Amino acid sequence: MDIIEAIKNRHSVRKFTDKKIDENIKKELLEVIDECNREGDLNIQLCTEEPKAFDSLMAHYGKFSNVKNYIAIVGKKGNEFNERCGYYGEKIVLKATQLGLNTCWVALTFSKVNTMCSIEKGEKLCCVIALGYGENQGVAHKSKSMDQLSKINGDMPEWFKNGMEAAMLAPTAMNQQKFQISLEGNKVSIKSLPAFYSKLDLGIVKLHFEIGAGKDNFMWA
Repeated sequence: MDIIEAIKNRHSVRKFTDKKIDENIKKELLEVIDECNREGDLNIQLCTEEPKAFDSLMAHYGKFSNVKNYIAIVGKKGNEFNERCGYYGEKIVLKATQLGLNTCWVALTFSKVNTMCSIEKGEKLCCVIALGYGENQGVAHKSKSMDQLSKINGDMPEWFKNGMEAAMLAPTAMNQQKFQISLEGNKVSIKSLPAFYSKLDLGIVKLHFEIGAGKDNFMWA
């Protein structure tokens, strides 16, 4: 599937089967993780066959089941840390979707203490992404309207509409969609509204908009 199909097909999944992730798929995931770490100055890590992070009351409260694989989003604090985590984490999510895996962003309902990842001095574990083969493919969530999420004077260019459609499919914490995207000339600005994990969401939404709109069609303000 291409990247637009991945955006449309990706839904959050919390219950996973016992099927192991194939070594070739792991290799492809690690390649994109390495690329994201270089570009985003992050230390994202793939953890496989490791159930401890999701063996807690919090995970059961979050209705997670049989999570044995996850991506730990780790990086140096500061300099738009949460936004970078969202942007590059979602790049990996979309690659995983293309590889036939299911995912779910997890900010709170896992055990940070039991997460098997390396955190260097000055770094922070932002969140994790549950990963594997889902018991189902998840379901689409209701979205706010394009008018609620965008601000534009005059006619809406086709590329902006395409970008908004992709942004509206971006996963956000508790499906809150606390963002607004505006167009002035060919300059696009995006802001997060005060909400739980909205800076992380901003990075995810930004990536979706870029993919949908095409980076050649606009500049970020």
